Amino acid sequence: MAAPEPRTYIDVHIVQTVPPANLNRDDQGNPKEAYFGGVRRSRVSSQAWKRATRTHFSERLPEQDLATRTRRIGKALAGRIAVMTGLDDEAANRLAGALLAPLKISAGKKEGDSAYLFFYGRRQIDAVAALIKDKAAELVALDDEELAAEIKQLPVQEKFSTGHPMDVALFGRMVADIPALNVDAATQVAHALSTHAVELEFDYFTAVDDEQKKGEETGAGMIGTIGFNSATLYRYATVGLHQLVHNLTDEEAAVTAVEEFLTSFARSIPSGYANSFAHRTLPSLVAVTVRSDQPVNLVSAFEEPVTGSAGIAAASAARLAYEHARAVSAWGDAPAFTALCHTFPTPGDTAELLEHTFGTAVSFPHLLKGVRAHLTDTLKQAAR
Repeated sequence: MAAPEPRTYIDVHIVQTVPPANLNRDDQGNPKEAYFGGVRRSRVSSQAWKRATRTHFSERLPEQDLATRTRRIGKALAGRIAVMTGLDDEAANRLAGALLAPLKISAGKKEGDSAYLFFYGRRQIDAVAALIKDKAAELVALDDEELAAEIKQLPVQEKFSTGHPMDVALFGRMVADIPALNVDAATQVAHALSTHAVELEFDYFTAVDDEQKKGEETGAGMIGTIGFNSATLYRYATVGLHQLVHNLTDEEAAVTAVEEFLTSFARSIPSGYANSFAHRTLPSLVAVTVRSDQPVNLVSAFEEPVTGSAGIAAASAARLAYEHARAVSAWGDAPAFTALCHTFPTPGDTAELLEHTFGTAVSFPHLLKGVRAHLTDTLKQAAR
């Protein structure tokens, strides 16, 4: 029997305080919540923070190296064909439809749309368009049956199944109609939860009509309310390096993808009502643990809600450190590597406890360098 494939999980634990905000709204327009430990907590869905992370990628990395998610894949492919070949829109749309037909993607309600969002790399769509670049004029001249026969010989599905960009490799792709196009996600992201109980509050606001005649008209031009809360959040995500290497087929690219994910996950924040609340903050704590057994979410540290009128972030960080130490002691599963970045005063009780648990605190850039060095060494040792 073959030996099991070595596994490496990169767990990231974040404590972040957010002021009054509505980061991620529910169907009533209020901040999402959840009951945990018997009390109501602020919640930010994993989807919201994954979207924020992907958006942060696009602010730092070349667009062509990333993916996009859309129903309008036919329109996107037709656009690339038109640019590459000089064909008019009608001919480009016909060729795009023929190229996508063998995939049997379910059609949406609008003409040219797919029934669901399709997550693909921009370089992948270029690779599909390039399949017909040099013979586009000849293909356009064929009737539908002849065109379908010619397209059937082209490796369209292969182009979407290889050369995945970093974000598809990290977050995965599911295509219900075509299992061969599915990509297992290398990353799992938990819903962020407040470490303490919260109460929903409402901001009653008015807007003044600037053209209202002074002294002749009174009252507001508009009134409304926005739900909000404020919270210290525990955020958790894990990346399976082994799955990432499999998805990217390149070890160095996989290590770089982990570094980019850690950067964007730590620095991003959902943008709901950002103009109304200006809620963007940076974490008070980022702790990374690299494990070979399994991912470990430490949210159990906050089953009993943190209380107190001051120092909730520090108390939450201390709870996290204690929970990690208890888990290691009880299960005997010490991480292979830990890294820590925090903003708590040093010297200080919280800082000393964190560093006793996770190691010496460093700046975030140095944390990234340390993680990269460890993962690179881990992959080298596995290859021996």
